Amino acid sequence: MTYEDHVALAKRLYVALAAGDRAALGEILHPQFTGRTTDGLPLGLGGSYEGPDVMQREFWWRIGRHFRARAVAESFHALDDGRLHVAGRYRGEGIASGRELDAAFVHLLAFSDDHRVLALEQLTDSAAWKDALAGPAAPAVPDTPAPSTAPGALRTIDALRTIDYVVRDGVAVLCLDRPERRNAIDMRMAEETLTVARRIAADRAVRAVLIRGNGPALTVGGDIDAFARAEPGTLGATFETMTTPFHEALRILSRIDAPVVTAAHGAVAGGGLGFVYAADIVLAAPDTKFVVAFRALGLTGDGGGTWHLPRLVGPRRAARMYLENQQVEAAEAADWGLVTEVVPADRLQERALELATRLAAGPTRAFGGMRRLLQDSWTTDLSGQLLAEIRTLAAAGGTEDAAHAIADFAAGRRPEFQGR
Repeated sequence: MTYEDHVALAKRLYVALAAGDRAALGEILHPQFTGRTTDGLPLGLGGSYEGPDVMQREFWWRIGRHFRARAVAESFHALDDGRLHVAGRYRGEGIASGRELDAAFVHLLAFSDDHRVLALEQLTDSAAWKDALAGPAAPAVPDTPAPSTAPGALRTIDALRTIDYVVRDGVAVLCLDRPERRNAIDMRMAEETLTVARRIAADRAVRAVLIRGNGPALTVGGDIDAFARAEPGTLGATFETMTTPFHEALRILSRIDAPVVTAAHGAVAGGGLGFVYAADIVLAAPDTKFVVAFRALGLTGDGGGTWHLPRLVGPRRAARMYLENQQVEAAEAADWGLVTEVVPADRLQERALELATRLAAGPTRAFGGMRRLLQDSWTTDLSGQLLAEIRTLAAAGGTEDAAHAIADFAAGRRPEFQGR
């Protein structure tokens, strides 16, 4: 199936769901269809659903008994693994409460060889669903606040323990917060990174992301002490369990529209380099040291380094970093292309926030197109890339930001972007 086939099938799915068309869904969904929906949805709706009948009966039709809602798709993007990334909003109201439902969503659709939908993973703002379902006196849900586009809106996820997360003025700040462990990544941090990445992807108000670390280092990578406590013979399974959510978080961050800035300081090691690879722009303090570190542990690597490093610094340098465990200083990392800019240590956090804030005021949808074109250029031939540029340019040309910016430019005004 081509990208256009995937988009057409996705659109058919949304039309069938809005109409409650069981016959059409029977044609669209593969018999081995699986659904994964957002944890924390009301009515116990979050979870896994095996089979198209179960998904319809236990999820979609249950929603229909409590909400008048439809999924409005706003953008479609092809992912490297063959899935389709669909972003949009659920719009409608709670039937009993009459309260408005307006919840951002991301759907990841997988397809079968016979041109049907094989799997759907849903990421959405569960708090917005809870709010639409509740009566007028319903209390707020502090751990999953609904997105707000109000200027200066501030939101956090209170349940997090290893990451400090806040959104303000369109900038989502993901701060690794295990300073006593130099932000070593344990199972909880891996899972919380995915929680935050999903929230970022589902929050339309996020227009730039800043990744940074609390304490003496951005991150020293995996928590060696936690690995040492694993039961004999279980270490391989432990690594698989831990890296699965961590890698999914990095994949999500790589495909969102919002540009990503990482502020690196102290040590950046092992899988923690994934936070560097996920960024479009990396600022580093002069004392920052980058090291892959897997050789010393008898391991092979994670965090996407075997894909990113050869492309960023070249295959020979990447091989030396892996095979000889070569440590790279900040200035050399900048020369090699691993780092964008070296910034005085006392200015690093301020400069990174200034940069992220400036990016948050830019054309977010166009930034997303730029990010995907640049990433996909490594695996696309020239003809394919030229076609992708046409498609992406046409999509950007249909945004409100482009229309207003062109009019402002023609009138001699400085454009102001809204991220739409």
